[in-house]
Amino acid sequence: MKNRIQIAFAASCLAFAPTTQASEPSLLMPDMPLHDPYIVAHEPTQTYYLYTRNVSRLTGVKALGTMAYTSKDLKHWNQPKVVFTVPEDSFAQEGNWAPEVHEYQGKFYLFVTLHDSDAFLKRPPEAWRDTYVRGTITAVSDSPDGPFEMLNKNGPVVPRELMTLDGTLYVDADEQPWMVYAHEWLQRIDGTIEAVKLSPDLSTAISDPIHLFKASDAPWLNASINVSDAGLHYCTDGPQFFRSKTGDLLMLWSSYESDSYVQTIARSESGTLTGPWKQLPPLVKRDSGHGMLFHTFEGELMMVLHRPFRNARGKLFDMADRGDHLEILRQRTDLDGDPAYENLQQALGL
Repeated sequence: MKNRIQIAFAASCLAFAPTTQASEPSLLMPDMPLHDPYIVAHEPTQTYYLYTRNVSRLTGVKALGTMAYTSKDLKHWNQPKVVFTVPEDSFAQEGNWAPEVHEYQGKFYLFVTLHDSDAFLKRPPEAWRDTYVRGTITAVSDSPDGPFEMLNKNGPVVPRELMTLDGTLYVDADEQPWMVYAHEWLQRIDGTIEAVKLSPDLSTAISDPIHLFKASDAPWLNASINVSDAGLHYCTDGPQFFRSKTGDLLMLWSSYESDSYVQTIARSESGTLTGPWKQLPPLVKRDSGHGMLFHTFEGELMMVLHRPFRNARGKLFDMADRGDHLEILRQRTDLDGDPAYENLQQALGL
């Protein structure tokens, strides 16, 4: 009788014991919708956070917002959870593009682009499509897990009459925070990268925009465009900064070549935000872009980007810091699940 009681008790304990299967990572990168990827390597928890726009069928949350996948090894990922939802009383209820998270002054700040396609802006004479309110907002949390709280619901950081996107954080040598962003080709035809100084809480711009460079400064981009074509435009997307081992200031950014997305790079000749900026050859073609750099917990430099532009998935690359430029060493198909390529040039489309 005693044995029967022990067996029954053990069975009841097993019935209520938590299972490890439910908490084990279940996703690989080919399974993960992933546009404009951004990875935070969170040292205290040894966890990689991968942020992107909320996909309701994965999170079960039917709201405009940002979700985060998490991983311990960059290969096996947990089901995403929503870390930010756009408030119902926000100035805009569309977009939520290019979310990225920066640790700053002991807090975590989300930068993400919203737009209102019904809030039309005055169309410049040279523009050939409607322009409307679009810009990056900031939100704050005590944790990379969120929840993030929107700092200003009334409008984007950059003045709303400017149609902008893909804002990122840059902190200069004087500890002044800046938002660097892309000024839409829709409004300018020749898209630009610009910057504004930010308030200490990163909620508002406290300076007029400064111009860093325009898309057509890139020689390779000019060579691919026929200026007599209808619908002429030069796109700028996704600025991201990296200070190299020699102190050079590098900027990743993206554009198009023959209607195919391209991951490219520029270098500041002065080592400061104001440049002048020298355009370097593209890093990756093959409809790839919106990349960012991060260090693994083992200290290795890597880049994540998305490919293709539509139905995008994340792609990972081992990188080398060469001081005045970056070099791609190999694509990590063992992590991102992409088919193996015959050589690196084929993987990069160069």
